[in-house]
Amino acid sequence: MPKWLKILLKVLAGVILFVLLLLTGLGIYINTHKAKVIALINQKLNSSLDGKVEIGDMSASFFKNFPHASLSLSNVVIRDKRWAEHKHTLLDAKDFDVAVNTGPLLSGTISIDHIDINNAAIDIYSDSTGYSNTSIFKKKNKKENKTDKSGSSADAELSRFNLNNVSLTINNQQANKLYKFDVDQLNGKMDFPDSGWVGNVHLKVRSRSLAFKTSNGSFIKDKLIEGDLKAGYNEGKDIINVHSDNLSIGGDVFKLNALFTPAPKSRNFKFHLIADQILWKDAASLVSNNISKTLYKFNLEKPISIDATISGNFGGGDPLLYITTVVKNNKLNAPGIVIDNCSFNGLFTNEYLKGKGLTDENSIINFYKFTGTYKHVPFTTDTASVINLTTPIIRGNFRAKFPLSDMNYMMPQVAKFSAGNADINMRFKADVVNLQINKPFIAGHINFNNADINYVPSGLNFRNSSVAISIENGNLAIDNLRLQSGHSIVTMQGKAENLMNLYYDAPEKIVINWYINSPQIHIAEFLGYLNNHASRKSAGGRSSRTANSRDLIDQLSTVLNKSQADFHMRVAKVYYKKFVATNAVMDVNLSEDGIEIKDFNVKHAGGSLAIRGRILQDNTSNRFNITSVVTRANIQQFFYQFNNFGLTGPTYQNLRGYLSAKAQISGTLTSAGDLVPRSLNGKVLLNLTDGALLNFNPLKTVGKIAFPFRDLNNIQIPKLDAQFDINGEKITIHPMQITSSVINADVAGIYSLGRGTDISLDVPLRNPKKDTSITDKAELEKKRYKGIVLHLKAKDDGTGKVKIGLK
Repeated sequence: MPKWLKILLKVLAGVILFVLLLLTGLGIYINTHKAKVIALINQKLNSSLDGKVEIGDMSASFFKNFPHASLSLSNVVIRDKRWAEHKHTLLDAKDFDVAVNTGPLLSGTISIDHIDINNAAIDIYSDSTGYSNTSIFKKKNKKENKTDKSGSSADAELSRFNLNNVSLTINNQQANKLYKFDVDQLNGKMDFPDSGWVGNVHLKVRSRSLAFKTSNGSFIKDKLIEGDLKAGYNEGKDIINVHSDNLSIGGDVFKLNALFTPAPKSRNFKFHLIADQILWKDAASLVSNNISKTLYKFNLEKPISIDATISGNFGGGDPLLYITTVVKNNKLNAPGIVIDNCSFNGLFTNEYLKGKGLTDENSIINFYKFTGTYKHVPFTTDTASVINLTTPIIRGNFRAKFPLSDMNYMMPQVAKFSAGNADINMRFKADVVNLQINKPFIAGHINFNNADINYVPSGLNFRNSSVAISIENGNLAIDNLRLQSGHSIVTMQGKAENLMNLYYDAPEKIVINWYINSPQIHIAEFLGYLNNHASRKSAGGRSSRTANSRDLIDQLSTVLNKSQADFHMRVAKVYYKKFVATNAVMDVNLSEDGIEIKDFNVKHAGGSLAIRGRILQDNTSNRFNITSVVTRANIQQFFYQFNNFGLTGPTYQNLRGYLSAKAQISGTLTSAGDLVPRSLNGKVLLNLTDGALLNFNPLKTVGKIAFPFRDLNNIQIPKLDAQFDINGEKITIHPMQITSSVINADVAGIYSLGRGTDISLDVPLRNPKKDTSITDKAELEKKRYKGIVLHLKAKDDGTGKVKIGLK
């Protein structure tokens, strides 16, 4: 071995031996002067404390953190002077390790390299008066912070710190705030440039409470927070900033930027959190209960992006929330509604109006560029807002263009569409009750074009139909409505005053005024209305018992059932089975009970017909009560077109002349619009001029025997006045005189369509043709009964067959 190497090794061995002896000596010094060292530590700590520090035990090691001396403190307790009153211990640490520089320690000062705190509890408490147990820390004189002449520092600069199994609680009773964290692991490294300090921290913390207002509940409650943070303090700006690109909160990764203004100045804070992918339910679980209880009622199936800013003051007051989100091609589930293909930009803040407080009442949720599909109907909402989370109001607009067939899933009980297009542009405003839209007030325009519609409640079918609907200031206007059903074509204009105010609570008071023009209407094509409108009633017989709904679409069926419609119609031609009329003018009211005919005038059978009355509907039939006036109608056409009014004879084939009549009758129509046999009741006043009875077999049978030489095939009746009472199958004939070319007769009694016919006939046998030249009425009356007069009785034999005999 070279001589120089031997010398070098001896020197190194000497240096190592010297260092070991020095460290051993220092260890012996500390252990033999433990009380003095503890006193030095207490002196250092108590210079900043106004309370009591208890250190249960201490041990030293110079090899654990070589070349620094390590002081291990056990059962360290720090309490303020008023601990006996509030019982909140500021620090209770089972293991408190301090690594210090050995050189300054020998000179009587402490320079801390790092601190390890394990199995500890930190409880920062402020009572309702504002007193805090942190008042144990005294304010320092700025002069003490400066370096003295010897170059030493009165303050230690902490290089590293480690916290394990530490509970941290910040309980502010005055501000109603509670922050509590279970620190599994918190490791940090500090550097101290001239501008302040910077640090790198790794943490694994369980958030037990982050309540900015305890009555509202906690943010990120029971969430595990884990990640790496970069923090820094700028003395010039007096701001602490914190940044992380991988902060995991409850398993979701966030980007974090935070700013703090440390006490004793403003104690302001600002958190900015960004998550590119997070599920709605997970995002809802991060906010306080007063917000999450509402959010949990909704759900988006796919992840969304969140950008949230939370700012406030640790000293008190609610934080300002400003949260935005971007939703794309998602599925939204909300109370009572599902929206597919949902996309929107959303914003929430609890400061809708500046200066009005950070409250639920001053909160707003805005939706921008909202698109989606509701029950197969695609729609767009440019802007929608929910204002005031305590008593929410939702408002916005709604636009949609789509094939009408898409609406078949929305209103299956109202209408089915097989063709046509819709163009909708609406504004809406509504309360939100139990998280459901309540009684929306709408305004705007709806256009249907080229529509083929089956109106389900009435079974009516319309084709190639169009309509323009406008709702403004609560009033309804319907323009350019064109309906075509079979051979019927109508154009309609409609108006309803105060529609929206009555829509939900009093639909039975809604009156829609319709102004209708048509070249022709076939009534049979609309008879489904009678049957199906009646069948919609409840077992009790009144559809009005149907409960009103707070939902716009669900309530539509109720409104259609209960509302009234006044029809003001002008129709060139009206057809119903055999009935044909022209120049029809009608004013009709349709309500849930049936039809009121206010005015009905038509040209019919060469004359005119006027009708007023009601048709009352129930589950099985349609009862009517009408007053009608017939003016000089061709009696043959009249009887033909009304199907002989249910009579078996005489029929339209037997009748000629011009009829004028006034009738007050009631009866029943079937669901197909046919007269129920023997249902008529009422009175009829009849006047016949220029009449004739042709080939009426019952009279011909009698006449063959009594008047074999008279023309019974064509009995001329110049004038006939009659009055009838109708009671089912029986017709009471008030006494009347029949003056004809063949025979005169006085008739009175009961004619029955079944059994019970009992008619008295006084028949002068004198031939009326002998008196055609007499013009004096008195003379004519005297001649009428000259000669033989037969007093006959026409009565059925109990089987319905009528037999005629002498009285």
